[in-house]
Amino acid sequence: MSRENISLNRDWLYIDNFKEEYIDRYYDDSSFTAVNLPHANKEVPYNYFDERSYQFISCYRKKIVIGSENKDKLLFIDFEGVMTYAKVFCNGQYVGEHKGGYTPFSVEITEKVNFDEENVITVMVDSTERADIPPFGYVIDYLTFGGIYREVSLRIVDKVYINNVFAKTLDALKEDKKVLAEVYVNNQGNLKGDFNLKVSLCADNKVIAEKEEVLELRDGLNNKYEIMLDKLKAIKLWDIDSPSLYEVKISIEGCEGYKDSFNVRVGFREAVVTEEGFYLNGRMLKIRGLNRHQSYPYVGYAMPKRAQRKDADILKYELNINTVRTSHYPQSKHFLDRCDEIGLLVFEEIPGWQHIGNEEWKAVACENVREMITRDWNHPSIFLWGVRINESQDDHDFYSRTNAIAHELDNTRQTGGVRYILNSDFLEDVYTNNDFIHTGKEIVLRNQKAITGLDKNVPYLVTEYCGHIYPTKRFDNEERLIEHALRHFRVQNRMALDKNISGAIGWCAFDYNTHFDFGSGDRICYHGVMDMFRIPKFAAFMYKSQVSPEKELVLEPLTLWSRGERNEGLIVPQVVCTNCEAVELYVEGKLLGKYYPDKENFAGLEYPPVFIHEIPGDWGVSWGDAEFKGYINGKEAVSKIFSRNPVPKAITAAADDLTLHSGDMDSTRITYKIVDQAGNLVPYINESIEFEISGPGEIIGPKLTAFIGGCIAVWVRTTGEKGSIKLKARSSRFEAEEIIVEVL
Repeated sequence: MSRENISLNRDWLYIDNFKEEYIDRYYDDSSFTAVNLPHANKEVPYNYFDERSYQFISCYRKKIVIGSENKDKLLFIDFEGVMTYAKVFCNGQYVGEHKGGYTPFSVEITEKVNFDEENVITVMVDSTERADIPPFGYVIDYLTFGGIYREVSLRIVDKVYINNVFAKTLDALKEDKKVLAEVYVNNQGNLKGDFNLKVSLCADNKVIAEKEEVLELRDGLNNKYEIMLDKLKAIKLWDIDSPSLYEVKISIEGCEGYKDSFNVRVGFREAVVTEEGFYLNGRMLKIRGLNRHQSYPYVGYAMPKRAQRKDADILKYELNINTVRTSHYPQSKHFLDRCDEIGLLVFEEIPGWQHIGNEEWKAVACENVREMITRDWNHPSIFLWGVRINESQDDHDFYSRTNAIAHELDNTRQTGGVRYILNSDFLEDVYTNNDFIHTGKEIVLRNQKAITGLDKNVPYLVTEYCGHIYPTKRFDNEERLIEHALRHFRVQNRMALDKNISGAIGWCAFDYNTHFDFGSGDRICYHGVMDMFRIPKFAAFMYKSQVSPEKELVLEPLTLWSRGERNEGLIVPQVVCTNCEAVELYVEGKLLGKYYPDKENFAGLEYPPVFIHEIPGDWGVSWGDAEFKGYINGKEAVSKIFSRNPVPKAITAAADDLTLHSGDMDSTRITYKIVDQAGNLVPYINESIEFEISGPGEIIGPKLTAFIGGCIAVWVRTTGEKGSIKLKARSSRFEAEEIIVEVL
């Protein structure tokens, strides 16, 4: 038998404190609460909560039975992520610990297990902000929600097994391509002799290349063996529009009966940032991206696979960006898997925010580099490793170490290190910099030489802009929402016109909870182009509009179409985010004019915004209905109507998914909006909404809440069983259509 991976995500027992007696195998844990993973050690309100409320030490216990047929095997518990420090025990005996909440770790329980009996895994979880673990030691502008917030599994392998595989795709732009498989084998049984190593490259479950070698088994851990598949023809490249993926299957088998297999997905592509710009497969591509925090309302980090994958879809298909930065830490493997599948480029970085700690702290940070890269080195979406603490000061020796570790582990990717200080010590391959110079005035981005202090151009990428310079709530007034969008327009336009800037990654995709030192006082940073529920602000439509109309027609006027919304009762300029070639505006059925994208002021954008500067009628004049029409090839292609007298008419409900899986936790988001007679959001209704749920699911967060700016979303998670989840929602005025989600 090859390896076996068994999910341990269900039926844990949890308590929000820790005592030494909890480690005892026979401790009476009847006072513990039953929970499933991913799990937040404390659910918090949407805003206005004390972040210290989840910063405590807690305990998780899991009871498992392992059959005696596994007596000659090795047994590991694999943790994908525990915030922040974990100490693990099996049947009361210590088996391992880990510092850091964003990278995986494993503990071996082989010698501690009683076969065919109930075994108890106990995990002490310290979710305090410990000064010896990045990103802690000073202040940080995000929250690090506690608990076992990613998945856990039991891994059963033979005493000789594959520990990891790095399948390097080489010569991507040549006719004959290669895969160099670096296979790391652990020999924990001190076995001798030869073994067979086989590597297969597969597409659509068909083997297209294969090679097998007989090699000498070496003692110890992480013995590296290399095997090359070459002369690979007719290989499709991984690209943002055609993300072709291949599977590399590796197996070992020895004469003493051991065997193992290990499969990884890869993509053939060449991605490099040069002095002239970013090139993907030899084609220059301007990086247009956003930063992502992995947090959600109420449960922080503890969201399952489907929600993580959905975030990638939102970034790619709703915001139409081509790159995401995982600010400021390694994120869920499910998120990265989806980025691979849909062609979303990733800049991944180690945990941290401005602060550099002592030597013990730095040692953990260096280990974070190793754990991040060895977990994620097969993802074709990742093109850049972030090996510097975000926005930290220079530390030549420390960053020489982190950079060297990255290059030693992975010689196929470049490194970057995000800073905001001028004339910084440049040790990495790409100078990555946060440029917040644009405050609405003339200067939008700085020349890279003014940032680097160098007398030559280097590979250069802007990694943050806007953000805290102009925080904007989704329910802010129209003028602020428009200016927020225009600032993103201006930066992207300026970047596109500068041949010495490879791209710009905006701050940020989604609003996020933060410490009291930052944000708006309510523990929320309103820096996103979407809110925490992934509901768009006007700025989101700037990104949405930058897509070919052949893929999606976009016509998003940035207006509430109200005479009294702006200062002085003004209604101009009207700004329209669109990829149409022209826009007509009708008021009360009368054509006011045809308007065209502002290519003069936004020459760097493929689809500039449309500005309408004159609309007749003064304050006090009767207001009228409006219709915006978008034209493609001279023909009307899309339209949007606004009512002069918007009145709430209904609550709409839209679920991301109507089919979920039983077993391990699954989830879906349902978005509720109060709309007027034209189907537009009524943005200033904040009345209550109450949810009623039945079936094998539960609401994340409160069942009674309020609309925020006319809309709200709620996530529903499964409890493990099959059946139909039924969700009802009602306000004081309306009742939404019942949502039925089937759990199969």
